[in-house]
Amino acid sequence: MSGDLVIEVNNLTKSFQNKEVIKSCDINIQEGTIYGLLGANGAGKTTIFKLLSGMLFPTVGRIQIFDLDHEKNRDKILSNLGILIDTPIFYEHLSAIENLEIHLTYMGKENNIEDMLSLVGLRDTGPQPVSTFSMGMRQRLAIARALVHKPQLLILDEPINGLDPIGIKEIRDLFLKLRDEQGITILLSSHILSEIEHVANTIGILVDGRIIEEVSMADVKERFPNGLEEYFLEIMSRGDQVD
Repeated sequence: MSGDLVIEVNNLTKSFQNKEVIKSCDINIQEGTIYGLLGANGAGKTTIFKLLSGMLFPTVGRIQIFDLDHEKNRDKILSNLGILIDTPIFYEHLSAIENLEIHLTYMGKENNIEDMLSLVGLRDTGPQPVSTFSMGMRQRLAIARALVHKPQLLILDEPINGLDPIGIKEIRDLFLKLRDEQGITILLSSHILSEIEHVANTIGILVDGRIIEEVSMADVKERFPNGLEEYFLEIMSRGDQVD
């Protein structure tokens, strides 16, 4: 880890119809780390992910990614992001390979698609149309699409949603490999606290649109011998709500 910030967010605020959904958030994510963003349903996690991914624009505040101003360098930043937010949408009548080919063409990049599908456990799907895929297979394909253009930052909202226990472990191991061997930075959310505990270097706690704490996973383990769950119970005892 270099210690350089890949994401630096200051005073991020987003309003919809004069209602603040994201409220003066500061977020700092170091290069080559995994950052777990946690919060209750409706806390604003997906809105933050969409702001960072350029799907929404801030009402107030500044976003810097790769040391570039997000507003002024949106296209350059997006070319180096891998994104999975909300339910993934594919060309249903096409195969996994064809879907990834279209994505690479759109991004203006090249990669070995079969190797990428093998990486996420979809090597043997062949000409099978995506319309026949299970939820877990679709999620694996969404992760492959986020990765196939070789980004250096992944923004993944509930990436293990729909996966069985074997699939969860495989994707967990993949995230650790991407961080440790390729230096890829990953921002993710998950309702499964044990998975965040396995992979995250840093935890961000979002409550009612505010980041109330950023803490290293090492500090959580030092303060709470039983780990992340105990930490959240302590937060909830203060009246905050988290998943």
